[in-house]
Amino acid sequence: MTRAGGGFDASYNAQTAVDETAHIIVAAELTNSASDAGQLPVMLKAVGDNLGQRPKQVLADTGYRGEVVFEQLASRGTDVVVSLGREGRKLVRFDPQRSPLTAQMADKLQTDEARNAYRRHKWIAEPPNGWIKHVLGMRQFSLRGLHRVSAEWKLVCMALNLRRMATLSAS
Repeated sequence: MTRAGGGFDASYNAQTAVDETAHIIVAAELTNSASDAGQLPVMLKAVGDNLGQRPKQVLADTGYRGEVVFEQLASRGTDVVVSLGREGRKLVRFDPQRSPLTAQMADKLQTDEARNAYRRHKWIAEPPNGWIKHVLGMRQFSLRGLHRVSAEWKLVCMALNLRRMATLSAS
């Protein structure tokens, strides 16, 4: 991946899908691509494989948006709410001729239902990422190579889930 000051680093992009109720990570994937674009269908497949059913609703941030992504998700029967960026600050407009599904998402995000759904994204998806960094102390990978690092990422997510389950069962 490109480095902010120029050059390249051997870096990875970790993805998680999190259950709203228990904050358990239900799917974890890892790529060596800096962009999240294209990863949403992969994550939905992983959730379906792990749970045996599709999620009712998916909330994702701006990095996951894309006309191709919306095309892939259109027929899956899952309510998808993907931020297009800058909602609430100024009206986001997309050309319905060039990007019809993105324009539909922009219209959807103008509804109270979609805005309220997307607001939940912050307290569903973000806490496990913070717990991995601050509670488990995971700041960098120990291994190298996409296959090994992917296995390490899934092990870290499993460790967090076990810790979370122990906390939930104690209360």
